[in-house]
Amino acid sequence: MPPDPPPPTRPPELLPDDTIDFGVDLARILGDPARSPVPYDICCWTPAGTPAGPFRLEPVDPAGPERDLRLLHRWMNDPSVAAFWKLAGPVEVTARHVRAQLEAGHSVPCFGVLGGERMSYWEVYRADRDPLARHYRARPHDTGVHLLLGGGADRGRGLGSLLIRAVSDLVFDNEASCARVLAEPDVHNVPSVAAFLNAGFHFQEELALPDKRAALMVRERASRDGGAGPVPPPDPPASPPGPPRPHLP
Repeated sequence: MPPDPPPPTRPPELLPDDTIDFGVDLARILGDPARSPVPYDICCWTPAGTPAGPFRLEPVDPAGPERDLRLLHRWMNDPSVAAFWKLAGPVEVTARHVRAQLEAGHSVPCFGVLGGERMSYWEVYRADRDPLARHYRARPHDTGVHLLLGGGADRGRGLGSLLIRAVSDLVFDNEASCARVLAEPDVHNVPSVAAFLNAGFHFQEELALPDKRAALMVRERASRDGGAGPVPPPDPPASPPGPPRPHLP
């Protein structure tokens, strides 16, 4: 008689946080995701010069989970970050989020490196290929950004606005097809909305997204370049943001 077939292989289960070995088990959790070609070749982008020092985006390396996820996990558990990113918890939560970004095929998760130090986290993504496109009038090659500043000392002194402008400039300088960079911070995140306004974005409209009320913030290439190049048709006028809203429980 032929031998019994081997039992089906089960995918590895995630380990509790207190048993994680960052050097081995996170590599197994994150795995080697089957990714589509990335939409932006960020590794080849020249660093931006800023008043605070040279700034570059460094794509998260799935082969280096100890270095990348330990730092990002700590940031995600900062209460001021967790209030809006909603990714606090054990390290598996961070790992799943990064893996989802890598597998999406339209998003590049990155560390922001200022003066040689990792100090922020960014997601640069094709907004026209993202679920966000169902909620606003998307145009081809719209580029979205998500960000967090990892150190509390870097918040509240204008650094966010400076880096937002630098990243949107990097997108325009390296992606000729992109006419708009946009973001959708929570309307209750008043400091974030203010940072985008100070970085040259304008408020477009308020969006009802599945997990939040968002302020759609837009920066146009034509505005940055003084009207150079074709200008796309304008969107319908939108009301400016109202007064700051209290945080919801």
